[in-house]
Amino acid sequence: MANSPNLPVDPRRYERDKARVEKGFWAKVRWTLGRVPFLEEAVAAYYCAIDRETPVQVKAILMGALAYFVLPTDMVPDFIAWLGFVDDAAVLAMAIRSVEPHIKERHRRQAQSTIAGGTAGRSGNPGARGGTGRVA
Repeated sequence: MANSPNLPVDPRRYERDKARVEKGFWAKVRWTLGRVPFLEEAVAAYYCAIDRETPVQVKAILMGALAYFVLPTDMVPDFIAWLGFVDDAAVLAMAIRSVEPHIKERHRRQAQSTIAGGTAGRSGNPGARGGTGRVA
């Protein structure tokens, strides 16, 4: 898709996906830290999806993919070593590829900083519930 996908957005599905991501994204990030090679891309996609400047169609695509990543049960359960994340990686890769121009360098830097600084899901991050600002 070129600059901005011109797709209809189902508001109920978008809100459901957004709520699922808000509820479980940072816990999933902490759980998968060091286990999956695409985590930085997922976090950059998250920051793009919550950016006020991101078009709603792009937000919907990313929230849908991130909601799939957060799901405790999906096509291949995540507890199956490496194989469990193949479907998550595929869904995220397709979504990210379709909206690539909207994932800005600032989203990538923020993702790198969050992961390197260990602040995933703690203070300073959307959906955080207190904490020290470090991943345990």
